Amino acid sequence: MATQEAPPVTQHAPHKRRLKAPGKRNFSKPVRFIMLGALVLFSGFPLYWMLNTALSQDSELYGQAQGWWPHWERLADLGDVIGSVPIFKWLTNSMVIAGGTTLLSLIFAVLAGYALSRFKFYGKGAAGFLLFATQMLPEALLVVPIYALFASLGLLNGMGGLILANVAFTMPVSVWIIKGAIDAIPYEIEEAAAVDGCPRVTILSLVLTPLILPSIAAAAVINFFDGWNEFLLAKTFIAERDLWPASVGLASFIGQYLTSLNSVMAAALLFTLPALIFFLLVQRRIVSGLTAGSVKG
Repeated sequence: MATQEAPPVTQHAPHKRRLKAPGKRNFSKPVRFIMLGALVLFSGFPLYWMLNTALSQDSELYGQAQGWWPHWERLADLGDVIGSVPIFKWLTNSMVIAGGTTLLSLIFAVLAGYALSRFKFYGKGAAGFLLFATQMLPEALLVVPIYALFASLGLLNGMGGLILANVAFTMPVSVWIIKGAIDAIPYEIEEAAAVDGCPRVTILSLVLTPLILPSIAAAAVINFFDGWNEFLLAKTFIAERDLWPASVGLASFIGQYLTSLNSVMAAALLFTLPALIFFLLVQRRIVSGLTAGSVKG
């Protein structure tokens, strides 16, 4: 008796479904644009209100309610008021202080972070603890000792001494950020470069430094903003008006009996924009730099 063969079973390829990460929601494009617009509006409104206040009249600021729209016809008058003070000279001084603080802090932090990460020496733990201990003392507590030291060394009334003082406060944080990034890099990379004949300085500058650029960028942001916002040490150490940073110059707008809020807001807006631009240029690397070393590869 002939047996009937069963029809061949056709196997359909399984339908590939794109797995969605848990907790992740896919929004449509209109919703994304609305959310992005709301974020831009929320974050940019303080800058707009500073501009609006700078272009408002004194009667609006001290008497009736302030309007929502700037008075653009007052732009020339406000420019004359701002032009009566060396605001751009102060901004240049702030840029020199912030740039010098950032550069010196990063150079010392890379060298110290590499030493703490790769070398074994007596007192290594104590050195790391002392770096942390420097952050326990407030800046105001050290103003008088630093002032006396700088007076004996002739470093008062100059931006060089102010940069050195800022480096002393910012470098310890940068050292630990960069040390964590170097710890996450396999030591075999350095061994391979050493086999090829690279000296240790070349390994650090040409091999390791490009690998820790995100952490360097994160440390640079901390150092730059610390130098840019410097006020207490600058107010104490610098007496000449032309050598003031913008933070000290901005405080000089506050009078004993009257403070022109529109002039203060105009100067504050000029003081905010360079720091904001610098942050936008390096913000992509900040998160990756701050988390470097938290996960081992």
